[in-house]
Amino acid sequence: MGRRGGAFGGRLALYVAPLCPAGHLPHKGGDQLSTWPSPIASADKEAIPRKPPISPLVGEMSGRTEGGAKGQKLLILFRFLISTFILLAAGLAPARAADHAVIERQFQNWLKTDLWPQARKDGVSAKTFDEAFKNVSLNWSLPDLVPPGEKPTTSKIQRQAEFGSPANYFAEPVIGRVAAGGRERASRYRRVLDAVEKRYGVPGPIVLAIWGRETGFGAAALRYNAFQLLGTKAFMGLRKELFTKEVLAALEIVQKGYIDAGTMKSSSAGALGQPQFLPSSYLQHAVDFDGDGKRDIWHSVPDTLASIAHYLQQYGWVRGRGWGFEVEVPKSISCSLEGPDRGRKIADWAAMGIRRVGGKSFPPRELKSEGFLMMPAGRLGPAFIVTPNFYVLKEYNTSDLYALFVGDAADRMEGTPAGFSHPWGKVDTLYRSDIAAMQRTLQKKGYDVGGADGFPGFKTRRSIGEWQARNGAAPTCFPDAKLVKTLR
Repeated sequence: MGRRGGAFGGRLALYVAPLCPAGHLPHKGGDQLSTWPSPIASADKEAIPRKPPISPLVGEMSGRTEGGAKGQKLLILFRFLISTFILLAAGLAPARAADHAVIERQFQNWLKTDLWPQARKDGVSAKTFDEAFKNVSLNWSLPDLVPPGEKPTTSKIQRQAEFGSPANYFAEPVIGRVAAGGRERASRYRRVLDAVEKRYGVPGPIVLAIWGRETGFGAAALRYNAFQLLGTKAFMGLRKELFTKEVLAALEIVQKGYIDAGTMKSSSAGALGQPQFLPSSYLQHAVDFDGDGKRDIWHSVPDTLASIAHYLQQYGWVRGRGWGFEVEVPKSISCSLEGPDRGRKIADWAAMGIRRVGGKSFPPRELKSEGFLMMPAGRLGPAFIVTPNFYVLKEYNTSDLYALFVGDAADRMEGTPAGFSHPWGKVDTLYRSDIAAMQRTLQKKGYDVGGADGFPGFKTRRSIGEWQARNGAAPTCFPDAKLVKTLR
């Protein structure tokens, strides 16, 4: 049972891009750029001045047109500066290309002298390694790259939908199609889903919601050469150590014959197959459920569904419990009580005055079990009491909105009406770098924000609430433009 209950039962018309927070990369993988409404600063292009009129004949008075002689001197100087700028700009492209060429040679040397010895130690053959990196060069189009000699910086622009506007993330055309697609597939794959739940304890709607959210039930086209992408990120990504581990795992997958190097495609985050597993997660959690001797998460629906459920089971899914309930939180209860480390018995939350929406009671079997307050937009959106299973969903993708999306879509497959009882309020448009600056200020004041990464996770939200309360403001537990300005 989810937030409101129901009975478990359209094809998905729109592929829902899998989304993973950079800086909060999930264990399994995920993807990609998003619709966070961050403004991108832009400068208007200066108009190139028209050629001035021909100067008057010698001996004729020019008067004071266009500033006279002084204006003409300024115009000549302006022309000179513009010409110089154009010449300098023209020289930048070859220089940049030369820099790329130097770094490309460094990358090829790194493959031979650094990555290959590690792969050989792991049992990868020279044949497998050579096939994987045949004609592979760096992918300069990827975000968050740190070329050799440069220092990493916090990205100004927020790219991840999971940490953007909640209202955008729960756009009805997106979540509605995942729910509808899941209902249709629930009937089609009933026997497989029942067998998966019996073995791993994870309900069919949850598995279907993840499958739909990640790759549109397998419809997503994975366009990236996995070894180019993983190799680029291992060589000059923000998280080199993590992606070195992942590219070595990808080599192991090929070495063991699960898939050919040339056909291993990935998302823009390096995740594989219909469940979007990072290579190391594939090795740990992918299963052969159709009995053909392969763990085929690229083409086999039974293997895909079972692998998702196995992943959740391995991270602690509690059989027989749902993910959580939408609730009413009185103003007397601080939003700073949120978080997986501040759990209480659900009966205790109820005794404090928290109620399920719609006048429903919490199921009696849940009252003695632990629950956690979860307010992904602080006081600017709906609130929830969630179970430990909610945080298991976050092991799949470390975002509160992602886990909530999966839970809500699963509930809809069981007949729960669309939408939450409380709407998502309007939130200010902020740069990721703005939030990171605010987090650094809060850290200096002694607050635990979970790291100054520009993502407003639960530790940042409750730190905001605590600071607001201590400074005489009504706690909202969510960043806004005024707060960012105050705490910069």
